[in-house]
Amino acid sequence: GRTCRRQVDGYEHYDALRAARRVPIFAFWHGRILAATYFWRDHGIVVMISENFDGEWIARIIRRFGYGTARGSTSRGGPRALAQLRRDVGRGRPAGFAVDGPRGPSRSVQPGAVWLAERTGSPILPFHIEAERYWSARSWDRTQVPRPFSRVAVAIGEPLDVRPGRDAGALEADRARLEASLHRLAERATSMAAGG
Repeated sequence: GRTCRRQVDGYEHYDALRAARRVPIFAFWHGRILAATYFWRDHGIVVMISENFDGEWIARIIRRFGYGTARGSTSRGGPRALAQLRRDVGRGRPAGFAVDGPRGPSRSVQPGAVWLAERTGSPILPFHIEAERYWSARSWDRTQVPRPFSRVAVAIGEPLDVRPGRDAGALEADRARLEASLHRLAERATSMAAGG
């Protein structure tokens, strides 16, 4: 939040996409959803939120931070939500994905962001946020809550393009490439948060 000291590496990748009028698909690990929501607030990003009761109150909260919502998850309403995200990206609104959500396994990329990139031609912009000091939830993703006055590091990677018309094997390679990028960014952000 406001009391944390922020250090950002790679913001030029986002700036370059904006300068080129390209609409990013943000990709990050579910365990950093709180910090990600705060960092990218008021950017008009549309995110997929589950249709259950928890999803309803989450949707209400994130709308206050300037986000749009597409309701659905991998278990319920997912195709409809992805279709809405596809329309929103086509209209110039960025999308955001906690790529290992909504139930994991933790830090294993699910195919949604890669599918959307392939269908829209929009680049995936991976990033990781790590706090120097934090609380961890006892959830599958170990959701991180930065402690007040902590150093928070944000590492933003190079955009990943997914060419349209790819076969399943090529899309799997793109999924693995995104996963590797997020692991590298997690290492970078962890080092930055520790003062490196």
